Amino acid sequence: MEQLGEDLETMRRVPLADDHVQAICEIGEEKTYPKGHWFARSGEPMDTFVYVLEGEIEVVDPYTKERLFDAALGPTQFMGEIGFMNRGTWFLPMRAAKETRVIEAPRTAMLDLMSRIPELSDHIITVFAARRRRQFELKNSSVKVIGADRDPAVQAVERFLSRNRIPFRSYDMDASDSETAQVCDLTGHEPSVVLDSDQKLEDPTPRKVAQFLGLDLDICSQREFDLLIVGGGPAGVAAAVYAGSEGLDALVIEDTAVGGQAGTSSRIENYMGFPTGISGTDLTYRGQIQALKFGTRFVMPRRVVGLAKRDDGSFCAELDDGDELCAGAILVSTGVQYNRLPLENLERLEGAGVFYSATEMEARFCGGTEAVVIGGGNSAGQAAMFLSRTAAHVHLVVRSGSLAASMSSYLSQRLDADPKITIHYHTEVSALHGDDWLEAVTFKTKEGERRVDTKALFIMIGAAPNTEWLSGLVETDEKGYVLTGSEVGRETPFETGTDGIFAVGDVRSGSIKRVASAVGEGSVVVSRIWSYLDDRERLS
Repeated sequence: MEQLGEDLETMRRVPLADDHVQAICEIGEEKTYPKGHWFARSGEPMDTFVYVLEGEIEVVDPYTKERLFDAALGPTQFMGEIGFMNRGTWFLPMRAAKETRVIEAPRTAMLDLMSRIPELSDHIITVFAARRRRQFELKNSSVKVIGADRDPAVQAVERFLSRNRIPFRSYDMDASDSETAQVCDLTGHEPSVVLDSDQKLEDPTPRKVAQFLGLDLDICSQREFDLLIVGGGPAGVAAAVYAGSEGLDALVIEDTAVGGQAGTSSRIENYMGFPTGISGTDLTYRGQIQALKFGTRFVMPRRVVGLAKRDDGSFCAELDDGDELCAGAILVSTGVQYNRLPLENLERLEGAGVFYSATEMEARFCGGTEAVVIGGGNSAGQAAMFLSRTAAHVHLVVRSGSLAASMSSYLSQRLDADPKITIHYHTEVSALHGDDWLEAVTFKTKEGERRVDTKALFIMIGAAPNTEWLSGLVETDEKGYVLTGSEVGRETPFETGTDGIFAVGDVRSGSIKRVASAVGEGSVVVSRIWSYLDDRERLS
């Protein structure tokens, strides 16, 4: 298993230090299992850390039940990947290839040990993160997505998995290979999602898949936290890192995918430290791993629909299924969402040629065809550049007559210089055409209208803040952005007018709509939250 990539091979040659192994032995129990013992099955929670003393543990194909890789785990190695930090589930089954002797340590005890021994934590997390990355790249998983190109519901599941860096394999139902035929037999040749070897998911949704994968955490076991971070974009993830490092018991609630709107950006080139650029998903995923290291947990896809203040000054958030979580402080980092166009057939064609993000998943629908991007901001520009790699041509539709006020100079210059991109100023999309899938759009200008054939339209216009769930507990401006700092008589810039509620990132009135500034705000606000909670505890 650790021969899947260079990073893992390197870790294989550097076993845990003897004193670290001894520390694991002290919190664990030595056990011996016969050949064929199942250490993990797909969908089971990662609640035990397993360190191999003798023997061999192999990864098993969940469909054939045969060994999946030539390599296996042997002495001095350990089971698991980054999902262990968040009590996720196993993507692939594992069993003893021969009689195997191991040390088994409970997950909670292991996480506590890692928090006390940074060198041990760094070693394990490096291996865990590398394994997840390779699993995702090689598409090694018990989750199979069939027909995302035909069914928007299945596509929504695929988008959720992809943006959260969860390993899965996708199948085009038009493919003629034998593996696709076998998988399609499991679904009756209908678009669907298959979990484990034969569990067809009825009416697939991201939430159902998340429950299988352990991402929709069993929060009922804990309802009280120090801090609830609502929104997992750059600001929320940065706050999650610092909250954990400061010892706060924090939970991030995200309704779609870690990364937020930034996660839809295929390439961010002006973020310090990444001179060749980095995708929004990769940037925030790295932050999520850091936050998990410090003990912050993430739950998704869950949405907060209401907020109430208790008599003692703490807060309770109502989730979309009626469940409730409470905390001493709330951080609002829900960001913004792209506006929807008032076009007939828009809802019907969403996911069927109409998209709100431009990642590798959506780009595959642009191969050899023309694509249309609506918007004049950096996200739209980055999307156009990215899509030009696969599309025959990209049309960027801009309502105004210039990009100077809304887009970074380096990006607008690249768009102008790219022969595969045409910028249409003073232009709007006034109509969509197509039944089961988008076939064309209508461009409207002062001179009139014209039809443009396309199978992929990307809408990245305007922004509406996600603040309805605040239930009137904080003041907002006329557009719904949260007022903070001097606007509500507060000394620090991220406090709202309500004690215990803070706001950072794009959702905050007057904020700079850039990833770097959102990360900065999320990092800085935690010290004030810590002080607030400390004062509250001393006065109680």
